[in-house]
Amino acid sequence: MDTIFALASAAGRAGVSVIRVSGPDANAAAAALAGSLPENGRALRRLTVDGEVIDQALVMTFAEGHSFTGESVVEFHVHGSPAVIAAVQRFLGAQSGLRPALAGEFTRRALENGRLDLAQVEGLADLIDAETEIQRKQAMRVFSGALGLKAEQWRGQLIRAAALIAATIDFADEDVPVDVGPEVLDILERITGELRKDADGVRVAERIREGFEVAILGAPNVGKSTLLNALAGREAAITSEHAGTTRDVIEVRLDIDGLPVTLLDTAGLRETEDEVERIGIERGLDRAAVADLRIWLRESEPVPADGYVEGDIVLWAKGDLLPSGCPSVSGLTGAGIEQLLSAISTALRGRTATVGIAIRERHRLAMMRAVTHLEQAIILMLTMAQHTEIVAEEIYQAIRAIDAVVGRVDVEDILGEIFARFCIGK
Repeated sequence: MDTIFALASAAGRAGVSVIRVSGPDANAAAAALAGSLPENGRALRRLTVDGEVIDQALVMTFAEGHSFTGESVVEFHVHGSPAVIAAVQRFLGAQSGLRPALAGEFTRRALENGRLDLAQVEGLADLIDAETEIQRKQAMRVFSGALGLKAEQWRGQLIRAAALIAATIDFADEDVPVDVGPEVLDILERITGELRKDADGVRVAERIREGFEVAILGAPNVGKSTLLNALAGREAAITSEHAGTTRDVIEVRLDIDGLPVTLLDTAGLRETEDEVERIGIERGLDRAAVADLRIWLRESEPVPADGYVEGDIVLWAKGDLLPSGCPSVSGLTGAGIEQLLSAISTALRGRTATVGIAIRERHRLAMMRAVTHLEQAIILMLTMAQHTEIVAEEIYQAIRAIDAVVGRVDVEDILGEIFARFCIGK
């Protein structure tokens, strides 16, 4: 396998930049640049090209089997000058057997060498992209191997169930000393329940990764855009005393108490002869219908019954003009903003309680395939106990579906898509 190298830190000027080299020729290339390699894994070395010192760097070595990729790895922690980085990369590129890494190639080698399973690779991608605390925690849970560990536990229990069924097949003409049916049924029913629970939490997990959507709705000139600007802390939307200023959905990304939230400012709800405004209102209602939460601002008009969803937040608008103690908000003065942010956080955080260890649609589909096979096995055991061979096959198919979650089988077609999301140095 080729030895690969790449800048593993962000591009551009920095205090320190990291250049990573991985593969069978990593140590030889590093020695040609830094002289003798550190015996204890790290040391300061002068990097010399054609007798000229180009930088003094921290050189770190990782032995085969003990690195991120599972290969021999050397890292150069150089001063983050574009000129220094370019000089080191030119030198490495000129060495025999070395080439620049492709996007995600270091991580792909970690997968191929058994250092990570596929779910951990996906967790690492999410960890790199995490913008909020809850995104970091979710990604770290998967990257640390929680899903792989659970999948291995499910796999082990199902293998035992299959072995018990196989015993009844192998000794069909003899008396099996113990009725294995109750134990097998217990295993199948318990794992089916666990798979369903984790699969049901995937939608919320995906919202944590992509961000929750919260729509602000109300009549024209009720203060929706002013509220959006107050929550965003900047002039994200145009505000005007003239009704109908907002024609399209305006989006602002926020971190609310560690939750990734996209606020949606929508066109004011009213009957209108203006075709453009009517289209804007329809678009706003469509986005609000699929949003995770809606904030209804009202003055005297009631909240539309066909748009309200139980759990939505309803507030009186222009709270600065209302008596104190009224459930209201004012984007102009900021009154009620903290209470509104707290209400948004409470409403959305309550939904995160359903998140399990599966965080992607791929995981959900694989788990539901396993559930389908296990439910069929349970039905056969309860109604057609003599068909033990079919029961065993259904269990094996369930095991295969679970194996797909962590990349044991049936994943080659999705690897390219996954690793394309990584930066070159990862």
